[in-house]
Amino acid sequence: MGDGLTLDDLAVPLRALRLLAADFGYLPAPDVDVTSIYPNRLRLIFHRGGLAGFEAWREALGIAPDAVRHGTQGEGGRTRVLRADAQCAGAELELVGYGDVPALASVGAA
Repeated sequence: MGDGLTLDDLAVPLRALRLLAADFGYLPAPDVDVTSIYPNRLRLIFHRGGLAGFEAWREALGIAPDAVRHGTQGEGGRTRVLRADAQCAGAELELVGYGDVPALASVGAA
């Protein structure tokens, strides 16, 4: 999978990260994933702060709201997961956001 790759082989996503940091340094900081398993992919992952960081980056990158994939995970589907893809400086850019699913109002509550 990652056998034989060098740091130079990750130059495309690292270059994209450098450009994003220069152009969007004011946006919320994501967790960043660059891996030799997918050497052309850069993932920006948002765990903290709900989905606001994900949305800020989605808007800044010009990703249409209808291009976002929605799902849930965890016991009882209590975690909302948003995913969106874009291209950046030749890299496959994936945004991933995690947030709590709002608790349902109790039946009969006003």
